[in-house]
Amino acid sequence: MLPLPAGREASPGGGAFRYARRPAIMGQVLGIVYRGIATHLIKKAGFSRKTAQAGAVTLIQRFGSALNLNIHFHMLFLDGVYVQRPDGSLRFRWVKAPTSAELTRLAQTLALRVGRLLERQGLLERDVDDCMDAGDRATHGAVAENSYLAGEAVEAGPMDQLLGSSITYRIAVGPQQGRKVFTLQMLPACDEPFDDGVGKVAGFSLHAGVAAKAQERKKLERLCRYISRTAVSEKRLSLTPNGNVRYQLKTPYRDGTTHVIFEPLDFIARLAALVPKPRVNLIRFHGVFAPNSKHRAAVTPARRGRGNKPKATEAGQEQTPAERRVSMSWAHQK
Repeated sequence: MLPLPAGREASPGGGAFRYARRPAIMGQVLGIVYRGIATHLIKKAGFSRKTAQAGAVTLIQRFGSALNLNIHFHMLFLDGVYVQRPDGSLRFRWVKAPTSAELTRLAQTLALRVGRLLERQGLLERDVDDCMDAGDRATHGAVAENSYLAGEAVEAGPMDQLLGSSITYRIAVGPQQGRKVFTLQMLPACDEPFDDGVGKVAGFSLHAGVAAKAQERKKLERLCRYISRTAVSEKRLSLTPNGNVRYQLKTPYRDGTTHVIFEPLDFIARLAALVPKPRVNLIRFHGVFAPNSKHRAAVTPARRGRGNKPKATEAGQEQTPAERRVSMSWAHQK
C-alpha cells in the first residue's frame, strides 16, 4: 500500500447533534470534505479531476475521549493521486505533505461549503449582523469566519435529550440531570500548544500530522487500529467504592482532567447516545477505493472491483494472503 496521511474534520457547534439525528446530512458533509481534500491533492500534483483521481477510506467516529457524542471523520488519504496512462495502466504521483497555511485555507473552504449546505437544508442561517459593518456593508472577516446561528428547531425525537446531554458533557438522567458530568483533575493545567499540523477555521479543525511510508506496515496497522477502535476501552474503565463508573481519559485535558465519573444509569444513557441509527455505515470508501470505481481492482491487493471478479484458485495452488481475505466473511475478518 501507499503512504496514507490521516485527516480529521471536526464539526461546527451544533453539528454533531444534527449529524446524529440526520445521517443523510452527515453523508453529504463527508462528500464535501472528501471532494475538497481530493481536489487540493489533484491540483497540487498538477492535474485536474478529469485526468487524476485521489483515494481515501473514512471511518466516522461518534465518540470523544470522555464518552461524549462527538461526530468527526478520520480519513486515510493517499498522499498523492493516480493518473491513467495512454495504455490504460495507472501511475501514482506523490504529493508533498500540506503546510499549516494550506490546511488553514482548506479548512476555510470546507467551512464555507458545509455552512452553505446546512443553510440550504434549513438547518442553519447566516448571522447577518456579524457580516455587516457600521455602514451596513459586508465585512470580509465575518464572511471568512462563516458565522451561523441555529435555524428553526425540528420536531423533537425520543433520543434528543440523551444526544444533547452527551454533546454538552451533562448528566442525562437521574436526580443530577442537567448538571455537568463530574470530573477528576489529577494533573496541573498545561498551556502547551497542540496545534502542530492543524488548520482551524470557524469551529472546524483539519489535522494532517500523521503519515506512514509504504514500507511502514506496522505503523500503518497501528494507525488503522487507532481510527477503528471502539468507543469504550475496558482497561480504562473501573468502579469507584460507592458504585459509580470511573473512566480514565486516554489523554488528559489541558486543565488537568484525567477522569470522568458517571452514575450507573447515566453511564448507560451515555452509551446509548453513541449508538448510530440502524443501517448507517460508519466506513466509507472514496475515489479509487470506491466500490463502483473502475480503478479499484488495479490499486488494491485483492484485485476486487467493478468488472473484475476474483479468479478461482486451481487445485493444489495456494492462495495469497490477499486472496484468502477476499473469501473471508465479515465475521472472520474481525
